[in-house]
Amino acid sequence: MTTRVTKAVIPAAGLGTRFLPATKAIPKEMIPLVDKPAIQYVVEEAVAVGLTDILIITGRNKSAIDDYFDRTPELERHLEAGSKKEELEQVQAIADLADIHFVRQGEARGLGHAVGVARRHVGDDPFAVLLGDDIMDPEVGVLAGMVRAFGERGSSVLAIRRVPQDQVCLYGSAAVEAVPGEESLVRIRDIVEKPDPAEAPSDLAVMGRYVLTPAIFDEIDRTVPGRGGEIQLTDAIRSLLAKQEVYGYTFSEGRFDVGNKLDYLRATVELALAREDLGPAFRGWLVDYLGRS
Repeated sequence: MTTRVTKAVIPAAGLGTRFLPATKAIPKEMIPLVDKPAIQYVVEEAVAVGLTDILIITGRNKSAIDDYFDRTPELERHLEAGSKKEELEQVQAIADLADIHFVRQGEARGLGHAVGVARRHVGDDPFAVLLGDDIMDPEVGVLAGMVRAFGERGSSVLAIRRVPQDQVCLYGSAAVEAVPGEESLVRIRDIVEKPDPAEAPSDLAVMGRYVLTPAIFDEIDRTVPGRGGEIQLTDAIRSLLAKQEVYGYTFSEGRFDVGNKLDYLRATVELALAREDLGPAFRGWLVDYLGRS
């Protein structure tokens, strides 16, 4: 198995019930943050660290995602005829971001099942999993650090962050130990999916980014439905721990759960403020508005 990671899997088959009624007609991954859909930020994050072979796992009523990353000849001709060069370049760049593939999950049977659907595409190569609900600030460099750690260790790496104890039940929770000479990397000793806070291994929660060896596919195949009656990726990783080392890459900031309405608003504001074309004017308006409220 090579330790160079070039493939990414983005599960995008969920129903997005936290954002109803909008997601009744719009895939949650297509809800815009400023002027780009959430899933584009995730694809760009992958591409920025060299993951240019991307498989997006979709489901029913998700064709808008396929369409978005495809070419649009009619729109491109319209923009070209109107001498809208900048807009034309933006539209064409979307289709050229990476080598993007799509496959249907078929039925929603959990994150573990969704990742398992990628087996034929991934083959015997290591790969990253990026959840479409989680937007990461590229300046923080979480995925880059994970890919680097995988290259050095040849073992699976999960992104983990401390959360308030009462929120541990929303995530996979990991028991860890220090790795000598490493500041951000820890060794995972146990992992539990959405535990009761009183029984959680720790307050370290898995946060939507994984770099995995292909051995995970055999563990997914052996995993029985767990919490919620679904095949949980966390349970498959727990089984993998008995056979391979698994590491955690710790971080503390730069992550937004855009399936959560408050985090979605935070992400929209912070991304807008970081834009050179929007930031100064938006910051001025925001300061004035807050001063009046």
